[in-house]
Amino acid sequence: QVQLVESGGGLVQAGGSLRLSCAGSQLTGNIYSMGWFRQAPGKEREFVSAIYWSGGTQYYADSAKGRFTISRDIAKTTVTLQMNSLKAEDTAVYYCAATFSSRSYNYPTSYDYWGQGTQVTVSS
Repeated sequence: QVQLVESGGGLVQAGGSLRLSCAGSQLTGNIYSMGWFRQAPGKEREFVSAIYWSGGTQYYADSAKGRFTISRDIAKTTVTLQMNSLKAEDTAVYYCAATFSSRSYNYPTSYDYWGQGTQVTVSS
């Protein structure tokens, strides 16, 4: 039913930039928030950024503040993560997620739908 597809991952040098996009389909209900999480090898999935769909309020993990920017296109049901000043520790698989509920935006368990993930590798 619901499908989220991420794109834009790749290999970049430290200090470089990437722009990740997530396109949603069959999200016919009222989206409460969409977010980005990442998971590095041997680590748990962690929160990166989220955006409230109705008001556009943006939220960031401390590791992302000042470097990443999240935005949305309501008409296209798309969320974008602009990643600047990338560091080696940003290397991970990045996942897009969506939820129709008002649960905490910064926990993976709050989200109902997930994309397949896109690999981001930052070389030092």
